[in-house]
Amino acid sequence: MKQETESNLEESLSEEINTDQPEAVIPKDEMEELRIELAEQKDKFIRLYAEFDNFKRRNAKERIELMQTAGRDVIQSLLEVMDDFERADKQMAKSDDVEQIKKGIELIFSKLKNTLSAKGLKEMKSIGTEFNPDVHEAITEIEVPEEMKGKVVDEVEKGYTLNDKIIRFSKVVVGK
Repeated sequence: MKQETESNLEESLSEEINTDQPEAVIPKDEMEELRIELAEQKDKFIRLYAEFDNFKRRNAKERIELMQTAGRDVIQSLLEVMDDFERADKQMAKSDDVEQIKKGIELIFSKLKNTLSAKGLKEMKSIGTEFNPDVHEAITEIEVPEEMKGKVVDEVEKGYTLNDKIIRFSKVVVGK
């Protein structure tokens, strides 16, 4: 019975598909219009693809140039501090006055901190705050009074943010 149903289905399908009828004929002028439109669309596509390809190449080139010169501004501002250190080094070789040398080094250090803070660098304050694994890296834990448990007791290395993004975590000692 299943075979009969399948053969009946095949016969009905072959009757519906009549290959004796001619295909629909499209007038020549309409066919020519379609060809012209197709050629225009192909041309638009090729131009758009080429424009996008040029955009990708130009964008990649600009990105490479940006990466190569990204630190240029910071480096240029630090050159002044480096010059100050060179002058201090020459002065240390000539002078035995420790107080003057100490003051000079403090001035240069202050200038370095100001230059970096002008570029967006900020120190993170950690001592006395609650330990936060998102901004702190615990080096060790030590026994402390009850009120200091879970808080940062000492800072081994300062943490820094650059334009409010952490670039170095604070390495801290936590009270337990």
